[in-house]
Amino acid sequence: MKRYLALAYGLVCYAIFFGTFLYAIGFLGNLWVPRTIDSAPVGPLGRALAIDLSLLALFAVQHSLMARPAFKRWWTRFVPVPVERSTYVLFSSVALILLFATWQPLGGTIWSIGNPVGVAAMQALYFGGLLLVLVSTFLINHFDLFGLRQVFLYWRGQEYTPVRFVQPGPYRLVRHPLYVGWLFTFWAAPVMSAAHFVMAVAITAYILVAIQLEERDLEAEHGGQYASYRRSVPMLVPSLRRRRPVRPETERAAA
Repeated sequence: MKRYLALAYGLVCYAIFFGTFLYAIGFLGNLWVPRTIDSAPVGPLGRALAIDLSLLALFAVQHSLMARPAFKRWWTRFVPVPVERSTYVLFSSVALILLFATWQPLGGTIWSIGNPVGVAAMQALYFGGLLLVLVSTFLINHFDLFGLRQVFLYWRGQEYTPVRFVQPGPYRLVRHPLYVGWLFTFWAAPVMSAAHFVMAVAITAYILVAIQLEERDLEAEHGGQYASYRRSVPMLVPSLRRRRPVRPETERAAA
């Protein structure tokens, strides 16, 4: 019964994540959903800015703290190991849902592109960034990253084994194509409102900090293997110089 409950729990957590991700596409792109990042302001600027920064800080702390190995070791004293990743995904989704529900538009415009070609280019970068995010998750095992592989193996009575990283596709060009995709998604806006600008700046700062924490954990776990990959492949901006692939194959923890 425990195995079936764990599988059902993992599927529910993934479904909540998937719905949240779809809503995020509309929220950031001002598409389809009733409440977006650029909805009309409803309160004083100072109060709205304080709320938005608090929401972003809450997401950043939750998303990063729960991914750290030390927290996982403590957390799995209370949460069964097979559903730990699904629980992390659930908490991240709840933090985003709270952000979407209580986000406060600020009014004002940082830039506005009126040229149809420019608008089309920005929209292409926006959806291209989202596609890169999605593709990147599948290249490092989408189902492991979001907890489904863990609960499925537990349901089948099989021991969990870490996913190996072999530098597929964009991972040969940059170490963090998933973050590159998010940067395109947040910055590629035909109209950059003040609220959107605040979120883009905050998320960019978070990504730069999160990379340092994530790579510290990866290097501590994999030692010289990840250190060699880190030296050989740029972080976010591809190099024009031809680089040799890293050998031997390395393993990458989903964090």
